[in-house]
Amino acid sequence: MFKKLPFILMTLTFVLVLAACGSKNDAGTTNGAASNGSGEGTAAAELSGNILAVGSTALQPLVDQAGQKFMAVDQYKNITVQVQGGGSGTGLTQVSDGQATIGNSDVFAEEKIDDAAKVSELKDHQVAVVAIAPVSNKDAGVTDLTKQQLIDIFSGKVKNWKEVGGKDQAIVIVNRPGSSGTRATFEKFALGTKVEDIQGSIQEDSSGTVKKLVAETPGAIGYLALSYLDDSLQVLKYEGVEATVENVESGAYPVWAYEHMYTKGEPDAATKAFLDYILSDEIQQKDVTELGYIPVSGMKVKRDAAGNVTK
Repeated sequence: MFKKLPFILMTLTFVLVLAACGSKNDAGTTNGAASNGSGEGTAAAELSGNILAVGSTALQPLVDQAGQKFMAVDQYKNITVQVQGGGSGTGLTQVSDGQATIGNSDVFAEEKIDDAAKVSELKDHQVAVVAIAPVSNKDAGVTDLTKQQLIDIFSGKVKNWKEVGGKDQAIVIVNRPGSSGTRATFEKFALGTKVEDIQGSIQEDSSGTVKKLVAETPGAIGYLALSYLDDSLQVLKYEGVEATVENVESGAYPVWAYEHMYTKGEPDAATKAFLDYILSDEIQQKDVTELGYIPVSGMKVKRDAAGNVTK
């Protein structure tokens, strides 16, 4: 009997250890399930991540303002939104290459990226409509220009405001670089053709800088999104039509484009939350309109990548 005692004690110890492990596993499974359920709820309530939105300076004021409001929402306090300009081409290139989370653009991706495979990887989120208006220094003495007059000015054929009914003042062109979606929109829908940069013209990659230069430079002319317009500039009619929300919505004013926020494939949870926030009624009916953009829902016409407009 005594010889068997160590073996019996060892067996009992082994059984107790197994029972304890089983108990821990059961408890772990139960707690794990509770933890997973709770964790999923916490993750849903407290998303986190870093969003870098790069590109269009015409869209930048809206994305920047919406981003600040978004980060102030308690549910999104762990998400950081950083917004940079650089032009639509830059935004599209960076999101395509994975350097940015979102590529802000005034044009469809296929208008800037020649590689169809790269375009197919991008997902388009249209968040607003932007209208582009020709603007001049207030002392130029002109309030309305035709399509042909604009072509003549931006191609360098017309060099003085007096040639188009203004003052005897040399015209100074303030243009955007080739990567700019605002330039692409203006050339496509206001001029109907691309123009080469002429000697003596100024080129700036920021809409804010264009606004400042046109306002402060005698004889200056440029073009800006409605979101940048104020009394420091002379906003010029195009073929007698004002760049108003009503005229854009009806299709009477043709110089407009969708504001796109492209992602590479489907957005992650944090980015989707931000995009959904921009498309919410709170932003669309308040910030979008207050900043001079037009909600896509208000448009009575639509336009495809080729520029075709339909009711």
